[in-house]
Amino acid sequence: MSENAASGTIAFLGLGHMGGPMAVNLVKAGHQVVAYDPVPAALEVAREHGIATVDSAPEAVAGASVVLTMLPSGKHVLDAYRGADGAPGLLSVAAPDTLFLDCSTINVDEAREAAAIALEAGHRSVDAPVSGGVMGAEAGTLTFMVGALPEDFETVKPILELMGRRIVHCGDHGAGQAAKVCNNMILGVSMIAVSEAFVLGEKLGLTHQALFDVASNASGQCWALTTNCPVPGPVPTSPANRDYQPGFAGALMAKDLRLAVNALESTGVDGQMGHLASQIYDAFAAEGGAGRDFSGIITDIRDKSAK
Repeated sequence: MSENAASGTIAFLGLGHMGGPMAVNLVKAGHQVVAYDPVPAALEVAREHGIATVDSAPEAVAGASVVLTMLPSGKHVLDAYRGADGAPGLLSVAAPDTLFLDCSTINVDEAREAAAIALEAGHRSVDAPVSGGVMGAEAGTLTFMVGALPEDFETVKPILELMGRRIVHCGDHGAGQAAKVCNNMILGVSMIAVSEAFVLGEKLGLTHQALFDVASNASGQCWALTTNCPVPGPVPTSPANRDYQPGFAGALMAKDLRLAVNALESTGVDGQMGHLASQIYDAFAAEGGAGRDFSGIITDIRDKSAK
């Protein structure tokens, strides 16, 4: 791939709540983007924002110098790369030495497998999961956690900078996913702890503001408290002030914690809090919290607490 590959056509596959705005930002920056999504409504929105769309993923990939995937799971990524249900694999359709940039959030082992088969097919591979939610995708302020060879990181960095504010090279293939799963395990566990503390404070007669004023300036300070505070009032921009409209949906936190559990089990780490947080968010998502912000876990804790 030439040094100016990042200025060539980008095939963008997956135009959901995150992928759609990311593709829009690439087009706004002057990139030629050819996109595909199996959902017709997503394609229509993309066209309204000036994105060229096609009728299949292989058609989007043909002639592209970069293939960016934003898909729901590792199975979707691997099936797309290899081909499934009669569709040709993207690795076989792409021109030699195409850079495959996967921004999905998937298992670390799946990311490493995707990289291995991409390299075997004569291509380059980068995993770059994101953090920042829909608002970050729309504003172009995402954080990208990147797993790549140094030369591939330098190639893809200018593209990522059009969609994000912070681009972190975490290491070799799979390292981006590793960083994402570790970060989100911290986030899930800390949000549960913050929510339990607020419910306990309510029972003990503390106002939300009093507890926030203390904890946000003491050893309890964390992002789940100071940015995504699970009670309305102390942080006016938190989802708690919008009836827990996401933000970062409970279903996504449940998914990411399952990925964390997979990583804990595959490495033999005694991650008891990660396992417990995964169980709690699985129940939250199954009991009506899937479409609510993950900070809405506080409502479950409150409802299940002794009256």
